[in-house]
Amino acid sequence: MKYISTRGDAPALGFEDVLLTGLAPDGGLYVPETLPRFTLEEIASWAGLPYSDLAFNVMYPFVEGAIPESDFRSMVQKTYANFDHIAVAPLVQLDSNEWVQELFRGPTLAFKDFALQLLGRLLDYVLERRNERVVIMGATSGDTGSAAIEGCKHCKNVDIFILHPHNRVSDVQRKQMTTVLGDNVFNLAIEGNFDDCQHMVKDSFGDQSFLNGTRLVAVNSINWARIMAQIVYYFSASLALGGPQRSVSFSVPTGNFGDIFAGYLARNMGLPVNQLVVATNKNDILHRFISLNKYQLEALHHTLSPSMDIMVSSNFERLLFDLYGRDGKALAELMTKWKTEAGEIEDYRWKAARRLFDSWAVDDKRTCEVIREVFEQTEYLLDPHTAIGVEAARNCRRDVSIPMVTMATAHPVKFPEAVEKSGVNIQPELPHHLTDLYEREERYQVLAKDLDVVQRYIAEHCRSN
Repeated sequence: MKYISTRGDAPALGFEDVLLTGLAPDGGLYVPETLPRFTLEEIASWAGLPYSDLAFNVMYPFVEGAIPESDFRSMVQKTYANFDHIAVAPLVQLDSNEWVQELFRGPTLAFKDFALQLLGRLLDYVLERRNERVVIMGATSGDTGSAAIEGCKHCKNVDIFILHPHNRVSDVQRKQMTTVLGDNVFNLAIEGNFDDCQHMVKDSFGDQSFLNGTRLVAVNSINWARIMAQIVYYFSASLALGGPQRSVSFSVPTGNFGDIFAGYLARNMGLPVNQLVVATNKNDILHRFISLNKYQLEALHHTLSPSMDIMVSSNFERLLFDLYGRDGKALAELMTKWKTEAGEIEDYRWKAARRLFDSWAVDDKRTCEVIREVFEQTEYLLDPHTAIGVEAARNCRRDVSIPMVTMATAHPVKFPEAVEKSGVNIQPELPHHLTDLYEREERYQVLAKDLDVVQRYIAEHCRSN
């Protein structure tokens, strides 16, 4: 399978090169030239499979020709053996035909583990074969960093530098990153917000000369391997709820648009998906676009759902690429324009998106109310991101006869402030493997919001040079 850039001015690459490349040279994101498509009969035949077997079936077409079948199957099995629930992505019922899918059963208690535990193994496999060292540079609004570090800390050929906004992630999120003290792990607290961190990463990928020849690898959701792995749990939820003979709807807490884009791909690969709901917090640029066809950058707000405190959602470009008929030149012009001014897209393109997508924005006050209401009704505790997903699902649901699944993207223990403010009289506890987290030694460096300072630090500390 070949991968092409959304900006249309970069060479097509195979899977190995896409894994190691991140942003395309023209500034675009890589997407498959063509998607694999499964028949309803094929999908139905996967009912009851263990999660790792389902994951292999869904993902292997994306790596076929680059990784032998037996090697990839082994990687997938080892990845999901580390999760603390035998179902890997279990469903919990909240109400009639309403569910949450628990995507926090991995080692760092967030949905990012599904992709980043696999990404680490893929990198080790490919780099060992190529006898190559790389530098991972990533930005995190909270969960990506710990999942990336956990997935890559044992990689022999990788140095990993994760940027997070200083004092803008929860204590648990920070400590999950900063208590990993490996020689190849570097945590950088940037005096800015997540978008500042993300801009530094993007700029560094655009000009990697500061590394003197070593290549950067992306672990943010611009990396295709992350999207690929997230497609699987949409198939898993559907099969558990009677799919593919019936359609299923999904509500997805959305920051960088990667998770919900995976649902869009699952639908385009043959899975019957009735509706995708983009759930956002006060940073509601995606809600304004989907509901009003208005794209306008605004000041970033710090909220109780920090993993969604994002204004520029990188993966949104992948959807726009399809809405523009995969015309890379037209999309490149649009993305350049939207950097500096508000805009919209043609009405027929926007309406094409609206056939599948709905959206809702939820403020902190209502987020806390939903946490309390759901707990009082079910004794099930939601984290703030998942609470936003549940509220969006209930406000946007088109058909109550169709199962609605909200993606539970993180464990509530990672966000004690939101749980406390909700008024729920319960303190979520850390799982057994993290019970000593608050006693562990931390190591991180606070740096100014200055690209030169950050790049100089990376160049001086990476072992790859």
